[in-house]
Formats: sequence, structure tokens, C-alpha cells
Amino acid sequence: MEERLQKILARYGIASRRHAEEMIAAGRVQINGQIVQELGYKVDAAAVEIKVDGKVMTKEEKRVYLLFYKPNSCLCTVTDPQGRKTVLDYFPAHLGRIYPVGRLDYDTSGLLLLTNDGDFAHRVLHPSHEIKKTYEASIKGPVSEKQLTILHRGVLLEDGKTAPATVKIARQNKEQTILHITIHEGKKRQVRRMIKAVGLSLLTLKRIQLGSLTLDGLKMGAWRYLTDAEIRSFDMIEDGKKKNGK
Repeated sequence: MEERLQKILARYGIASRRHAEEMIAAGRVQINGQIVQELGYKVDAAAVEIKVDGKVMTKEEKRVYLLFYKPNSCLCTVTDPQGRKTVLDYFPAHLGRIYPVGRLDYDTSGLLLLTNDGDFAHRVLHPSHEIKKTYEASIKGPVSEKQLTILHRGVLLEDGKTAPATVKIARQNKEQTILHITIHEGKKRQVRRMIKAVGLSLLTLKRIQLGSLTLDGLKMGAWRYLTDAEIRSFDMIEDGKKKNGK
């Protein structure tokens, strides 16, 4: 059966679908010895030889789905030319080739998914699915009602106004305020920029929830496998959007 090349690469655990598109466009993928850079190119994976970076693509790997409590001072990347610590340094080699689903900033801790299933990564990351992400932000000093209202209604950033967010004060005293901010967008460093835009000083930031997933039972730097029900929950989000015509 013929499929789009980027979908095959994602299904075989080579990369997320978006990253696979970048690899194809960069000329890193060959079909029967010929470089293919057309994103809509379709092939039957069983009937051709596919090479990525000069290496023959092997059979599909066993699917791996992991939930990780990312520490600070850690990169959400597979490798770093500068030799800094990455999230993969926390995982044993026997898990094979895995990669982060999306990113958390170097100095942001919290919930991060890793997998070798590009289609799963696509379901989690695609903006149309509007998967909610909740962050715990430690703010220096008090937060005014006006600042809360702006965060809730949407903040004008250089790349556009953010969608409405759910913002709650979890704890507050004269020195510090703990906010829980829930968004469904994926703008780069969005929560940090929202907080700065309303004149607040951020001390620490942690993602505490993604969809229905939380950090419950995990210590910083620890990880666990997702359950079958947790994996299926992201399928149900996509199915729900399709039924509603989104």
C-alpha cells in the first residue's frame, strides 16, 4: 500500500512527521538510490529500499511511549554540539531511538513525552487538536487582578495575540505568587513571554499537566511508560475533532 513518504518515516520511528518533512526537503532520504525531496511523494514501503542519511531503513521498531519529569538545565533535543545534557541522557540505551514530543525550554522543568512513534507525536502536537497544557509559574511578588485578566483574555505578543487562557492563583503571599496557567497553543516560549508582557517577574516554570497526564508519583529526573489507556486518550482527542468537523 502506498503512503506519503513522511508518514512512513514517522511510522517507522525515524522522526516525527514534521521533522520527517524537513529531512525529505533537505535531501536526506533516498528511494531505491534516488534522492526524493517531494513532500507528497508516495511509495509502498514493502516494495522499495528507503535510505535515511545513507542508511537503509529497517523494519518498524516496537512502539515506545514515555512520560518524563524533565529537570531544569536540560535540553529537549537528541544531541547537542556543545555537549550539554539532553533529556536522552536520562534514558537507558535499550529503549532504542526515541525523541521528545515537542519541547520545554532549557530552564523549564516538568512533564515531557518521548516516543519513537511519529504519528503519535503528530497527534499530540498538531494545533488543531488543542491539547491543554498546564504550567505552574512562580512569580516574584503579588499579581494584580488586572494582570490576571489580561493573561486570561489573551496577551498581545510580537507574533500575535494569544488565545484565552485559564489562570488561577494556587498560592500567594507578599514575596511570591504561584500561578497555574492552562493554554492549548504552542507558540515558542509562550508562557514566559505572556508573563513578561504583563509586567511580572518569573522565578521558575514547570509544566504540570498535558491533556489528562500529570506528574503524580514521579520524582524529578524519573520516567515511566504510558499506559494503553493514556496512549488511546490522544487517539480519542483526534477522533473527537474529526467527528466535529475540525
